Amino acid sequence: MTVAAIAGRSAARSHLGHVRRINEDRIFDCPAHGVWAVADGMGGHRGGDVAAQAVVQALRTMTESDVPPRPDAVMEALHDANAAIVACNTQDGAQAGATVVTLSRHGPTVQVAWAGDSRCYRLRDGRVELLTRDHSVVQQMIDAGLLTPDAAARHPHANVVTRALGVATTCQIDHLTVALAAGDRFLLCSDGLSRTLAADDVTDGALDELADRLLGEALVRDGADNISLLLVEFR
Repeated sequence: MTVAAIAGRSAARSHLGHVRRINEDRIFDCPAHGVWAVADGMGGHRGGDVAAQAVVQALRTMTESDVPPRPDAVMEALHDANAAIVACNTQDGAQAGATVVTLSRHGPTVQVAWAGDSRCYRLRDGRVELLTRDHSVVQQMIDAGLLTPDAAARHPHANVVTRALGVATTCQIDHLTVALAAGDRFLLCSDGLSRTLAADDVTDGALDELADRLLGEALVRDGADNISLLLVEFR
């Protein structure tokens, strides 16, 4: 099978968790245009869910055309979402924001873009690889040799991010492009899942069954936060 013939399909799950009163996570699942995203809102009753929805709305607007989106169109949509959240915060006197991770298909490659600690993993040939790098206080401590990755999840500042959409008039969004191969699977998720995720959790098998199992295990292991995941498979 040629790369051009590889088609993407997806399975999405989102759950309130055991503690939170509202689900501030949002998922954008658009296989027809080859664009997927998970946004994790911050702000609680002050509008975290609104911030995450602004991300989804910007991506939805981008995909309203019949023309496949350009690689830079996703980045433009995320900057549009940042501006929309900032405007809403100014109007409401709120301090809401959203972390985000996106995956978009562009011919023989996929682009991953992100801000904050929402993550993208790739499963290829039985090997799981984290493609994103958290924008967080604990990641900075890991980089400085002050904290081990195992200790990061238990650190009191584990939830403190250094980047997010909506917290400033401009937001730096990291992105990378990777070559696509038939059989590749990608996992986009909020930190409600990644906090307890183990490498051997992401396996082969039916996509919907894997999505259900990942959500179920996250709820058993923790469930203190909203949990959202989006599995995308190219075959």
